[in-house]
Amino acid sequence: MAQPRVPGGGGEEFELPCGETARVREFDMGMREFECDCGATHAVVTDVNPPDRFLPEFLVSLLRDTVETTSEEMPEFGTPHLLGIVLEEFPEAVVAEDVSEDQDVGYTMLWVTEFDSRRLHEIIVELVIELMEHAVSHSDDESAMTEFEEQMLAFDVSEFVEQYRSERDLDADDVYV
Repeated sequence: MAQPRVPGGGGEEFELPCGETARVREFDMGMREFECDCGATHAVVTDVNPPDRFLPEFLVSLLRDTVETTSEEMPEFGTPHLLGIVLEEFPEAVVAEDVSEDQDVGYTMLWVTEFDSRRLHEIIVELVIELMEHAVSHSDDESAMTEFEEQMLAFDVSEFVEQYRSERDLDADDVYV
């Protein structure tokens, strides 16, 4: 079902990945999906969403300890970095909006994707695995690479996402993440 549009209000307009337009203030901090006029459901992420929306806390901690960021504004690995990876891989499927000038929204960055929230979740897990594989491939320990590859052959991204979302109850309407 399309979200109602309020004429003359709602902040700046921007173009969604599907070509439709929306107003920034239609997207709140707790929103995970947007039912668009185009008929698609788009994933919605803001910079205030924690990275453990997508990944277990132990993995987020590991990434924070090992991934060097180059941004003074975002010195710690987090959700903006995850969405940056997705944006780099799928530039036509993600819209990133800097809304730092709009003091009424409560967040500074907004990403809306062509994918629904479940598919975005799968993509993030897949890309983090690729990042980890790349890091392990630079190790001098050949057995570490072999062990990682063996573990990844047994790892089912879709099953992981299903279980993680179920445990986190990410499909419940009243949950903020």
